[in-house]
Order: sequence, then C-alpha cells, then structure tokens
Amino acid sequence: MALPPPDPQFVLRGASDAVNTLCFHCADPKPELPILFSGSSDGQIHIWNLKTRRMDRTLNGHGGKSVIWVKTLGDRNTLLSQGRDQNVCLWDLAEGRKDVTETVCTEHVGFCKCSLLKVAERRWLMAMPGKDLEEPSVGASPSLLAGYEDGSVVLWNVSMGKRQSRLACHQEPVMALDFDSEKAKGVSGSSEKRLCVWRPNEQQNLEVQQTHELTNPGIAGVTLRPDKKILATAGWDHRVRLFGWKKLKPLAVLDYHTATVHCVAFSDHGQPSQGLMAAASKDRRISVWAIYNPT
Repeated sequence: MALPPPDPQFVLRGASDAVNTLCFHCADPKPELPILFSGSSDGQIHIWNLKTRRMDRTLNGHGGKSVIWVKTLGDRNTLLSQGRDQNVCLWDLAEGRKDVTETVCTEHVGFCKCSLLKVAERRWLMAMPGKDLEEPSVGASPSLLAGYEDGSVVLWNVSMGKRQSRLACHQEPVMALDFDSEKAKGVSGSSEKRLCVWRPNEQQNLEVQQTHELTNPGIAGVTLRPDKKILATAGWDHRVRLFGWKKLKPLAVLDYHTATVHCVAFSDHGQPSQGLMAAASKDRRISVWAIYNPT
C-alpha cells in the first residue's frame, strides 16, 4: 500500500497578500539552511530565515504592483525582481541595505516572467518580455524557449533573432514551462487539464513526446528539481502534484493550501537530507516540504 502524502515540514506566514513567486538561495558557504525570497501581489518582497521560520526583511520597490519573479544574481546580496509596474529591479542587499541600484522598464503589462542564464563567471543573460517585440533582441546566446497565450511553445534562435520552431501543444494559454538541458526535453502546463512533454528533434523542430491528463484544470507553475528526477506542478485546484520526470509517473498529490498554488521552488542546498521544496499560494502562505530526498 502506498504511503499517504506527507504534511509540510513547516509553513511561513506573514505575507499580507497572495504569494506569487519564490527563489531559494543556497550558494553561500554551507549555511545551515538556505535563504528563501518571495514576491507578493502587494508589491512586497520578503526575505525568509528558514531557521527561525520568520521573515528577516521586507523590500518595496515596485510601487505596490504585483511582484511576479525574483532571482538572486550570484550571491545572496544581489537580487533581481520583476513587477507588474513594468519594471525589472536590481537590488543591493549587502550589510542590510534595501537599495534598488538599477531599473529596466519592459513596457510590458502581462504576466510573462523573465528568465536568467549564467553564461560565465559574473556574466548572465536575461530574457524579458517587452512591448510589441515579435523577436528577441539580445546578442548571440543559447536558444530560447517561450510559451504563448495561443497555447504554443516557440524555440527561438536568439543569435539570428528568428523563430526556429513552433509547437501548438495546448488549446489554452501556456502558463509555465521548464526545460531539462541534459535530457533535451521540456514540459509545459496551461489553463487546461494537460501537461505536455516535448523535445527538439535532430532538425531542432519541437515535437510532443508525451502528455498527461490531470484531474482538474489550471497549472500555474511547472518546476524540475535540480537533479532532474522530480517534476512539481502548482495547481489552480490548490494542490501540488509530484511526478517522476523520467516517465512522468504520478508520485503524490500534496493537499495543504486553501487557494491557487502559484509556484513551486526547489532548493539544491548542501547534503541530500537538506533538500527542500517550497510552494507559494494565493492564501498568503508558503509551505515548505522535504520530499523524495536526492540520493
């Protein structure tokens, strides 16, 4: 008989609005626990101490507009955030500071999130949505995958600024996607009841490899664990679903939250027993779990 799904290890409370996005930071020299950043619908960014299970600091830099993406840049003191005020902010958090040092205006009012890729020491590429841009506008780099409101996933040749392949894999808007560069396959979820796994063929044309029908519609987030063994989905039905990534085998349904789960984040921190997963919800809570620890 299968074991029942576990309960969260603990729950973080204190956000005053829906929590939209999460980011673990684990790169500092072996802290006891990673740091967790979250962004909320009231424009606040919270920095959570997972040892005390309380927030350490609150940042306000998006004029009360919803924060939809946060990401550390190299170390715990350099943070990027994206808000629905159409701005991407760079923060300096060293020595307790709360300073926005640079801002880029995207002129984009949708919900498409930025994506960050480290290409060399202290050098990153950031893809971000922009107003009326039909083609990426950055220099030579790896390929870029993007999901669109028409239900398609598009592979861009960024160095040429051209669309390389388009796959119509959903009938509703793509809400989230993730990609496994080691196995060269990706996964996307939409507002319908379907997960879709796809991959580029030898000609770099995207092809559907596998689909999985869900019980309820609406996937707000899909996230692969850093070891590429577990896939987690954040559901409109208040649940987190876990799958084995190799064959998309359902593993568990985590039923804790009382409203839409907006995102799931994994920690790749330290020893296998310290790997954590966090889920953020419209119910203003962040649940933290230890599940299927890496071996």
